[in-house]
Amino acid sequence: MGRITEENFIDRLKSRDEKALEYVIDTYGWIIKSIVRKHLYNLESHQEECINDILLGIWNNIYSFNKDKSTFKSWVAAISKYKTIDYRRKYLRDLKNENIDNIKIISEDDIFKEITKKDLDKDLDELLNCLKNEDKNLFLRLYVEEQDVSHISKVTGLKKDVIYNRVSRGKRKLRSMFNVIERR
Repeated sequence: MGRITEENFIDRLKSRDEKALEYVIDTYGWIIKSIVRKHLYNLESHQEECINDILLGIWNNIYSFNKDKSTFKSWVAAISKYKTIDYRRKYLRDLKNENIDNIKIISEDDIFKEITKKDLDKDLDELLNCLKNEDKNLFLRLYVEEQDVSHISKVTGLKKDVIYNRVSRGKRKLRSMFNVIERR
């Protein structure tokens, strides 16, 4: 098959050539590691798992990469950022659900939890800034606050189908801007 280069590694990834994934790790691994370390700096035990999930995301979603919309470097950075947000969100959810008897109360954890929550809020705000304020509010209510569509409909006065349409348009806009397929 020949040597893997900057010109052929994407086609080789699409052909499921593991050597191409090694090339990605060697060439773009620093981007992944720096984003993971920046956003999961106090969750060292989760960093390696997150990096592996990012690499798996690249492997599984390489067909969604479009070189006309963004560079591979930007695409990798977007996937990395999404995954680190998922990991921070999971960490916060696990903290909420942990049995109080199993927790050693340490003030640093509270500080880290608050910093993580603020960072997550800031990251979500950055990601959703491309949306209109009304649509951004719908995303936050639906996906962050995990409110039911019926409840959102009552509170906002919007019909359910209007909410679904706005969320669908917002997802399309986010996907096109970040060139990452929907993970769920």
